Order: sequence, then structure tokens, then C-alpha cells
Amino acid sequence: MGCLRRAATPTSRPTRRTRCTCPRTSSPALARGATLWRPTAARPTVAEKNNEPDEALHALDYMTYADLQLSRDDDARKILDEARELTGFDPARVTGPYALAAMPARCVVERGAWSEAAKLEATPTKYPFTEAMTHFARALGAARSGDPALAQSDVERIAALRDQLKAAKSEYWANEVEVMRLASLAWVSLAQKKGNEALDLMHQAADIEDRSDKNIVTPGRLLPARELLGDMLLELKRPVEALKEYEASQLREPNRYRGLYGAGQAAAHSGNPDKARYYFSSCLNWRAQATSVPKWRTRADISRVTEWNPWKS
Repeated sequence: MGCLRRAATPTSRPTRRTRCTCPRTSSPALARGATLWRPTAARPTVAEKNNEPDEALHALDYMTYADLQLSRDDDARKILDEARELTGFDPARVTGPYALAAMPARCVVERGAWSEAAKLEATPTKYPFTEAMTHFARALGAARSGDPALAQSDVERIAALRDQLKAAKSEYWANEVEVMRLASLAWVSLAQKKGNEALDLMHQAADIEDRSDKNIVTPGRLLPARELLGDMLLELKRPVEALKEYEASQLREPNRYRGLYGAGQAAAHSGNPDKARYYFSSCLNWRAQATSVPKWRTRADISRVTEWNPWKS
């Protein structure tokens, strides 16, 4: 696990670390950690064993992210269930509240389970940005399920949380929440058939996010803004531009499953079967040890790469 600062093996556990010091952790490193060393009832995480629920939640969030990149959706849900059973974390520290807000949101948005995302329940904490993540996932879920009116209420809540952070002079998190607001509003606009407005908002979100790195509390944002821009361009049947954005997103957030899948779709619809095969094959490599494969994570996408009518597949 990247956040435990040591590569683990099946016969060794990571040494104890009480605080993550890694500024960035790539998907490959996370995935290797999830593959080689997994906590079980008989072998808990180091943090759990030492009664450190804050650090345990931090580690479990990283593992959830890694599992979702490996298409281990069942494992991610089990980790989420485990996290919800942890008690005694310090609400005055951001680690626990962040993980408990991020993990359920990750489990739905990474899978494109938009109707589930729209039903997430937000939990207010002393950290407005943790609540904002839930409203961000809800807004995306509602907008991408065809209910922009419902999404708009979450956009308004995100704006209020951003304003709280600005008032507290928390510039970094205010910017992060502003990205969530812009991206949410972009998908509301798209659901309202305002394509140009939606793209302008989504470009703004991606450009703001590109100017800052992720915080060490998280393995990664819920969904990278530039990856969402790729999604939007694909929805608007502009696959050449979409592929460019997916590839740009991969430079900052390498080997994200849904980013690779999106790039494969964009390449296929752009008439570039070689790139499509490359990206879809990368997806298959990442899900080689998957416990379950959702409908959109299948080998069929590769087999039909050279047989498609792009906008009917």
C-alpha cells in the first residue's frame, strides 16, 4: 500500500506508520498493495491491530480506491462495510470523516452507478469538503440519471460549503470544492441539453484542478475533472477530443480503470482500432484478478472493436 510506505508481500506485513507522508500515490502502486496484502478477520490492518481507527480508515480508503481500479467491486464493498464498523475515530481529525465520505461515493461513481450515487446520504462534519464530496457524487448521479432539478439542489449545497471554506480562508479546499461545483453544474447543463455551456463549465473545472495536487489524505479525487471532460465529449459524440482529454487525465492519474475504458471507447469511435485495443487490453490486464465484473467491464468491448457502428454500439 502506498500510504503505508512499504511494499508488502504475502508473508510480511507493512511496518507500522501512524501518518501517511506520501504526496502522491499512483494506481499501479495501490493496485500492487491491494493484490499482495489484504486484511482479513484473522489478519487486520496494522492500524486496526494497534487500535488506531483513524489510520485504519485512511488505509481502507486507499484499498477501496485500488480495488476499484482492479475491478474488484465486491472487495471494495466489503472494505466499505468493514470501515463502517470501525468506532472510536477522532472527529477532530480529518482522516476518519474524509474516508467515511469518500468510500461510499467511490464505490458508486467509479462503477457509473449513477442512480445509486443520487441516493447517497450526506453526513455533515466539521470539514465542509467531506460533505461536499457526497453532494458532488449525488449531483453527478442525478444529472447523469436525467434529473437535473434534483442535481441542482446538490449544486447549491456544494456552493454553500465552498463559501464556508472561503470564509475560513481554507483556499486549497475551497478550490477543490469549486471544482466539484463546476463539474456538477456542467452535468446539470448537459442534462438540460445545453452542450456548449456544459463544456465550458467542465473545461473550467479541469483547468482549476490541473493547477493543484491531491492532498495526502486521499488516494485520489472521486473522479478527475479531466476524465469527466472526456466522458462529456464522448456523450456529445466528439470522440477525437474525448480521447485527448482521457489521455491527458492519464498523465496525472495513471491507469485509472474508467479512464482507460473511456479512452478505449473514444479511440474506437474515432476510427482508431489500434489504440482502442491497447486501452481495452489495459482494462483486461487490470481486472485479471477481479471477483466480479459489471456489465460495462467486459471482454466483449475488445472483440467488437473492429465491428462497430460507433453511435449504435
